[in-house]
Amino acid sequence: MRPPVFRRLAPFLVSLCLLVMLSGASHAAELVGFSDRRFVPGTIVIRNSEKQLYLVLRGNRAIRYRVAVGRSRKAWTGRAEITAKYVRPAWSPSPEVHRDFPNLPSVIKGGAPNNPMGAAAMTLSNGNFAIHGTNRPGSIGRAVSYGCIRMANRDIQDLFRRVGVRTPVIAIP
Repeated sequence: MRPPVFRRLAPFLVSLCLLVMLSGASHAAELVGFSDRRFVPGTIVIRNSEKQLYLVLRGNRAIRYRVAVGRSRKAWTGRAEITAKYVRPAWSPSPEVHRDFPNLPSVIKGGAPNNPMGAAAMTLSNGNFAIHGTNRPGSIGRAVSYGCIRMANRDIQDLFRRVGVRTPVIAIP
C-alpha cells in the first residue's frame, strides 16, 4: 500500500512529467502545409534564413525540421543530392576546419561524445557537406556550421528513415 502523500502527489508528478516531455517536443518535426510548387514530393528543401528543413510530401504538405545552417559566408545554396547514408559515422575535419582548429584529431570515431556528426549523416553531392545529427542540440536554430546542416539526433533519425540515396536537396537563402 502506498503512503497517502504519494497518492496526493501522483497527479502532480504525472502532470510534471508530461510537461517536461512536451517542452522537449517543441523542437521536434511537424507536419505543415507546403504549397511551393517548385519542389516535387520527395525533395528536401532547406530554407537557410528560416533555419528549417522541409521534406516535401504529396498533397501540399511537408515535414518541417528545425536545423542549424552554415554561418555567414559558409551557408550554401543550390542543388545537390544525397550520395550516401551512415549511422554513427566517424568524422574527419575538412581542411578548412582543421586550419581553424589545428588541435583536432584527424578522425573522431563514430559514437564518440565529441563526434559532431551525431546519430546519423547523409553526405551530399555538392562537396564536403552533409545533413547530420549533432551532439550539441543548443546549436539547432542557429547559423553555426561550416556549411553542413545539423539536426537534432531524433530528427536526423526520422529523416534518415524517410529518404534514400539520390534524394534531391535544394538549399535556398
